[in-house]
Amino acid sequence: MKPETACIHAARDTSHHTGAVMVPIYQSATFSHPGFGQSTGYDYSRMQNPTREHAEKLLAALEGGAGASAFACGMAAISTLMELFQPGDEILATNDLYGGSIRLFNTISAKNGIKTHYVDTTNLSAVQAAITEKTKAVFIETPTNPMMNVSDIAGMRALIGNRNILLVVDNTFLTPYFFNPISLGADIVIHSGTKYLAGHNDTLAGFLVSKTPELAERLHTLKNTLGSVLSPFDAFLTVRGIKTLAVRMEKAQQNAVQIADWLKKHPKVTEVYYAGLPDHPAYALSQRQARGFGAMISFRVDCEETAQRLLNRVELVLYAESLGGVETLLTYPVTQTHAEVPEAERLSRGIDGCLLRLSVGIESAEDIVADLNQAL
Repeated sequence: MKPETACIHAARDTSHHTGAVMVPIYQSATFSHPGFGQSTGYDYSRMQNPTREHAEKLLAALEGGAGASAFACGMAAISTLMELFQPGDEILATNDLYGGSIRLFNTISAKNGIKTHYVDTTNLSAVQAAITEKTKAVFIETPTNPMMNVSDIAGMRALIGNRNILLVVDNTFLTPYFFNPISLGADIVIHSGTKYLAGHNDTLAGFLVSKTPELAERLHTLKNTLGSVLSPFDAFLTVRGIKTLAVRMEKAQQNAVQIADWLKKHPKVTEVYYAGLPDHPAYALSQRQARGFGAMISFRVDCEETAQRLLNRVELVLYAESLGGVETLLTYPVTQTHAEVPEAERLSRGIDGCLLRLSVGIESAEDIVADLNQAL
C-alpha cells in the first residue's frame, strides 16, 4: 500500500455494523463487563479506548512498527519514554534539539538520575567516541529543531550494532509520509502528533511507535501507569488529520522549496537552513533515506532589528509557536521554543536573535512570499 493510501486506509475498522467510514468517538470513561471474568477488551479509557486504539494502530501501520502508544501531547510521550531508563543510565541526544526536550532531560530526567550527553549526531565518529557502558539510548531529531541538521539513521544503527542501546528517532518534522526510521533500524519513533499528523493547529497529541511487540507492550504499560493518554476526541481529530497528511505534506513541501529559494536571494537574509536545498550539507543523505524534505525552514537575517520587524509586520504569516498546521507560522526560537535553554548553550547551537523558524503552510507560495517581502 502506498503511503498516500495508507494514510486513509491502513487501519480501517470493518467491525462496525453501521458501516461508519470514520472511526466513532467513544467518549466513555468506563466500559461494562458482559459477565464475571469477561471483558469486551475495553475496561477503562486510561487503559484503552477504541478511538485511541484506532489512532495507535494507524501510526504503527504508517511507521512499520509492531505497536504504538498515544499520549496527550508530544512531551507526554517523551516523558513516558524516559521511564524506560534507570538511575545511573545515560543517553546521548542530538546537540540541536527542541527546547522542551532539553528542559525535560536537564531537569526531570537529571533529577531521576538519568544523565544526558549532547553530541553532534550528524557525526558518527563523535557518537562512537561518546558511547560508554552506561549509554542506554541515542536520541535523535532529524531534521533538528531549529537548525535542520540531518542524521544518518542506518549509519547510526550500524554503529550501535548489537549493543543494548535503543535508537530513538523523533520523526515529527518529516512524518511517516516522508520518512520511516524503523525501516532503517530505529527502535522507537516519536511524534508530536500536534504538528503535521493532526495538521490543523486544533489539538494536542503524541505517539511512541515501537519496532518490537515487547517494546510496544512495555510502553503501553508505562502509558497506562502514568496516565497521560490521548483523549477519544483528540484521537478522532488526529485520525481525521492524517487522512489528508499526504496532500498537505506535498503542498507544504512544494511551497517550502519556492520560499527557501526566494529567501536565499533576499539581501537581508544571510543564511537559509532547509534540507531541500542542494547546498544543504545533508541534501544527498536526505534523498537517500527519506522520500521528501519536509516544509520546515530556518533562516538568519542581518540583525535583531530586522528579525523583530519581520515578526511585527507579517500579516498573512502568523507569528506563533508550534508548526505543521495548514497555516504558515513564524517562530522566534530565542524567545519561544528555546527560551529556557541557557544562553551559552543557545548561542553554541547558533540560536540567537537573528534566527527565525518558518513552518510553511499550504497557502499560495506567492502570497507567503509577498507577505515576507513586505515585512522585511
